[in-house]
Amino acid sequence: MLPPRPGRIQESLGRFMFYAFGPRLPDTDPPEVPADLAPFERFEIPRAQGRRRGHLAATWFPSGASGEPARGAVLLAHPWLEWGQAYFHRRGRIEALRAAGYHVLTFDLSGFGTSARPDDFWDLDVEDALEALRARAPGLPLGVWGISSGGYWAHMLLARSDAVSAAVFEDVAPHLLEWSWRSEPRGRPFYFAFRTLLRRAYAYLDLRRHAAHLKVRAVAYIGGGRDPGIPVEDHRRLAGLAGAESLIVPHATHLGAIKFANREVIELALETLARGFANGVSSP
Repeated sequence: MLPPRPGRIQESLGRFMFYAFGPRLPDTDPPEVPADLAPFERFEIPRAQGRRRGHLAATWFPSGASGEPARGAVLLAHPWLEWGQAYFHRRGRIEALRAAGYHVLTFDLSGFGTSARPDDFWDLDVEDALEALRARAPGLPLGVWGISSGGYWAHMLLARSDAVSAAVFEDVAPHLLEWSWRSEPRGRPFYFAFRTLLRRAYAYLDLRRHAAHLKVRAVAYIGGGRDPGIPVEDHRRLAGLAGAESLIVPHATHLGAIKFANREVIELALETLARGFANGVSSP
């Protein structure tokens, strides 16, 4: 059974505590999209889910398959880094997806880039972005490729929605606060208080309770063998619960798999999307 979403008070407190005491990010202007990723379109996604106002900043990259109709559309969800969606301007994910015949949508989670500040947990951002992708690619199968926290928040949505046919997750921890406990030990008093005082919110954030319910046809997990925040056994357990393929890059630390094994990571992602998209389109 899926864990219930926490009540309004617990979610608001949990979001505030995580955002206020979680990993701090430098204040930086959003980077421009490189010219070699043209054509693209910058636009805004209204935040429709939950109790939220404002918008999410997004960028649309149409399929690059010359003279052929698009095969599907993929949402890229970024890690908890100050560059937000600009994280995908490097390492070749966008280029590979477009060359394979997929439209691509990137976006800034709440609190990143020019997106509005967060009001709820960030899975609602993924839901809004996915709705925008579906509106831009009607009738096409949809996929999600989430990195670290972007993939983390996507789990909660994909466990309750069958709108997506395939998912790829890189460097996703079973629980963000467990990852933080190992990686940012100075915050342990906060992590302990969160777990003790906000038990329902803490349970909702446990991906081990969501992974077995992912409503996707194909899924893959990718991680690093030297990630200090995600032991290999945690990575394999999450993949096992989801019935997923997995790739461990032995010498990679957090967010390092794409650097050490770029070709293998991209090939696995494309294979997973192709398998998920093979049997029809996503639900309307």
